[in-house]
Amino acid sequence: MKLLRLYLKQRWRGISVAFGSCGIFVVTFWLYHLPVAAVLYPTAVCTILGLVLLAIDFRRVLRKHQKLARIQTLSDAIGENFPEIEGLEDADYQQIIRLLHEEQTRFHTDTARRYEDMVDYYTIWAHQIKTPIASMRLTLQNEDTALSRKLSGDLFRIEQYVEMVLMFLRLDSDSTDYVIREQDLDVIVRQAVRKFAGEFIARRLQLVYEPIHTKVITDEKWLSFVIEQVLSNALKYTPSGSITISLEAPKILCIRDTDMGIAPEDLPRIFEKGYTGYHGRADKKASGIGLYLCKRVCSNLGHRISAESDLDFGTVIRIDLSQYKLSAE
Repeated sequence: MKLLRLYLKQRWRGISVAFGSCGIFVVTFWLYHLPVAAVLYPTAVCTILGLVLLAIDFRRVLRKHQKLARIQTLSDAIGENFPEIEGLEDADYQQIIRLLHEEQTRFHTDTARRYEDMVDYYTIWAHQIKTPIASMRLTLQNEDTALSRKLSGDLFRIEQYVEMVLMFLRLDSDSTDYVIREQDLDVIVRQAVRKFAGEFIARRLQLVYEPIHTKVITDEKWLSFVIEQVLSNALKYTPSGSITISLEAPKILCIRDTDMGIAPEDLPRIFEKGYTGYHGRADKKASGIGLYLCKRVCSNLGHRISAESDLDFGTVIRIDLSQYKLSAE
């Protein structure tokens, strides 16, 4: 119906001229006192014929519209399956579309090449920087002073940031190495907690964690990254108190802290890319990338992540791991 209205709107001048001409004949016959019936009959015949021709033309326009609509869904078909040219205007429009399509193709090709170059560069950089990090860690292992422990903690943060870069690059990669299988959740959690053991001890924060005894279907490396990011955030904003790791039914991993909490207006946006919130802006060190990556990784794994917070009382991050049905690999 919409297409019909547009068609009539496009053809209204021709239709108006036809009916106007018939009206002129009728008025002329009437003014000259000629039999009006002599003109009404041919007018009716011409009207019926005009409607038939209009219907045929509308059918042609409809077919053309449907073909163009199919071409819109197949970008590769642009320039190859255009409807037959019926006039100079059609030829001009098709040439413009071909030129725009060629320009768009060149743009996408150039953008893809630049993106691949950027990914290659930062991947090489991330792997190269791991060598001096490993060397510094070996050097610090031979010392046990307050300064060496602080430097070890800072070095661990640098390792986290490097790993974050690699994960960010791999998110949209065609070669993302997901290995989805049954995993022991306790093993993944303990590995993540062990990495932060020094910071828990140095800051005298209490860790409340009891074995969960649960198996989930997930990717061990990527889920470990998510848990580490959540723990890192909890430690960053928890000056004192405790961090609790527990399981809610059916398979929801909860990481609860006693930090300063998240402002209600910030809570709906903490998983957005680059969003730092009130505390992040005050701290001036937050990147707004960590939780965004957690959201993306959980989405790719089929998990759900959510946050709940009471200002000045603490925050709880929930990771729902119950999406996959357990099946032996």
